[in-house]
Amino acid sequence: MESILFYLFAFVAVFSAYYVTKSRNPVNSALWLVTTFICLAVFYIMLDAPFMAAIQIMVYAGAIMVLIVFVIMLLNLGTTTKGRYARARVWASFVSILMLILTNFFIRRSIPTGKVGDVTKQMVESYGHTELIGKAMFTDFLLPFEIASILLLVAIVGAVILSKREV
Repeated sequence: MESILFYLFAFVAVFSAYYVTKSRNPVNSALWLVTTFICLAVFYIMLDAPFMAAIQIMVYAGAIMVLIVFVIMLLNLGTTTKGRYARARVWASFVSILMLILTNFFIRRSIPTGKVGDVTKQMVESYGHTELIGKAMFTDFLLPFEIASILLLVAIVGAVILSKREV
């Protein structure tokens, strides 16, 4: 049953990812991207990672997609760029297929290190996913977390300054 569910959502994810690039309307493309993000959240649930699934839905399918649709509406993108990039699509397809083949080659040739982390299955079952992630984020990775928050704050201030019209 689990494999049938996986193949079903894998098909939907690949189908919707394909239509992200093939859709001529940017808003439709954004909606196909939301479908892809939701399929990825289902994969996280199947991997027994409910926290990552919730973050996938809230951050990517929610906040990031609202931002993308807002930018599309702000820039008033239409379908005028329909046939301008035909040669670029061919080269991008070629590079994508080459990267897929190379990635597959290197993954199959790699040797796992066998290194095991500190978190065991019993630890996850007793504490919970969210508590372990929060504890690691605010103790071991506090400095990178704060640097990322400062970078996001700078990006927000930059976006406000760039979008501000002359008065």
